[in-house]
Amino acid sequence: MKHAFAAALDAPVERAVLLAGGASKEAWAVDSDGRELLIRRAAGGVIHQATLSLEHEFEVLRAAHEAGVKVPEPIAYLGEVEGREAFVMERIHGETIGRRIVKSPPQGLDVQLAEELAKIHAIPPVRLPFLEFGDAIARFYDELDSVGEPHPAIELGLHWVKERLPTHRQPVVVHGDWRIGNIAVDEHGIVAVLDWEFAHLADPVEDLAWPLVRAWRFGADDKHLGGIGELDRYLDRYTELTGVEVTRAELLVWEVFGNVKWATGCLTQSRRHFNGQERSVELAVLGRLAAEMEYELLDLIEHAA
Repeated sequence: MKHAFAAALDAPVERAVLLAGGASKEAWAVDSDGRELLIRRAAGGVIHQATLSLEHEFEVLRAAHEAGVKVPEPIAYLGEVEGREAFVMERIHGETIGRRIVKSPPQGLDVQLAEELAKIHAIPPVRLPFLEFGDAIARFYDELDSVGEPHPAIELGLHWVKERLPTHRQPVVVHGDWRIGNIAVDEHGIVAVLDWEFAHLADPVEDLAWPLVRAWRFGADDKHLGGIGELDRYLDRYTELTGVEVTRAELLVWEVFGNVKWATGCLTQSRRHFNGQERSVELAVLGRLAAEMEYELLDLIEHAA
């Protein structure tokens, strides 16, 4: 890939290394002309049907950078590189592995999460006219149907959420995958917010509640907020900055929906393996993980009752 990247960058490339991880995109560490770059390149499929193109993802990254969100500096959209679209941004340094972060989270990370999220939600939607606001419930019914097998627990979760999901808030620009694992941190806290492929327009509480999903606590289940802390300081700081007040009952509905969404995402990802699109043990295992979210959403619904 060195030659392909050199041609796309119109600059010499000394090193190009494919990094581990990333369920739906490739990430290449590239050293070029004295700069440390990261090239994000399309892989074989997407997690959800509403995933942004890399061109649009790059534009969201630019808008976030303009808004003062801590993100890698966006450098250029490269178009297609060997048949798959790609863009290049600054390569940042910091820990991104969730299980490592929750073992020793930086002090104040809960408040920093709220502060960065408030900046994201303040991005004017007109700045990103391609972002869509749609019927999320209907979309996940469609995605679940695409799996081609019955999952009654997920269907129950969708029905339960549909009856309770608030609709009174004005939609804002949301990150769409706001959680530990999609931020890089160091000993001082957040270095950069990553992975903008699911950005869209939605109720801001969709983002606010996403890190509450048990899967994103990375084993530190006793800490409700992403395995790194409790909710009070996170919610208080977000409300202070945005004026948006959220009840625990509302957060619970979005937490159930979060489990529905990730269970469905795991199943659709596994189909990339089973249908031969992209043979991968990692993708196959994701299909088995859906059962964990099914159990969790049923437990949450039972306790809510």
